[in-house]
Amino acid sequence: MDGVRLLRLGKRLTELGRAMVTDHASETLTPGEVAVVSDVYQHPGSSVQDIRVRTGFAQSHVSTSVARLRERGLLDAAPDPADGRRTLLSVSALARGYVRARAARPAEPLLARALPDPAQARRAAELLDELSALLLPAPAAPAPAGPPAPPPPDTWPPARGASSAAVGEHGTDGDAQGPSPAQGGRE
Repeated sequence: MDGVRLLRLGKRLTELGRAMVTDHASETLTPGEVAVVSDVYQHPGSSVQDIRVRTGFAQSHVSTSVARLRERGLLDAAPDPADGRRTLLSVSALARGYVRARAARPAEPLLARALPDPAQARRAAELLDELSALLLPAPAAPAPAGPPAPPPPDTWPPARGASSAAVGEHGTDGDAQGPSPAQGGRE
């Protein structure tokens, strides 16, 4: 395999992974909102200015996206203890629960839709498991179990005005990424 083919494969795997994590969300969140939530997910305690610098979006775009995401219960805000004029953002328990649920789904159904032959889909899943075992670091030991998180509602993300308190405050962190500006995350 040459470098160009490896890059093409990486791009296709990224597309498939993104579809697993954000397929339903992408219907109701703009690419810019997905990029903002992804940035805050990766950098909890961020200010609007921090997000602007990392994403390259205009200040007004970040502020508007943050307001919409807060309204939907996907971002939480708290005053900065060091500077009360600043607001620090984090992904809400509701959003973390959704991300965790989406990231934990098995890839086989997605591969079955991407490949016409069921035997090819099974083989691709086996090869991806083997490749991940070879190239990815071993997962960390699981943290002690806390109270179980309630299952997320069928609608993701919640309708405007829905709050995390209506669904539950429990959630766990997971690993998921939205599109970066370089991957089409800009509007």
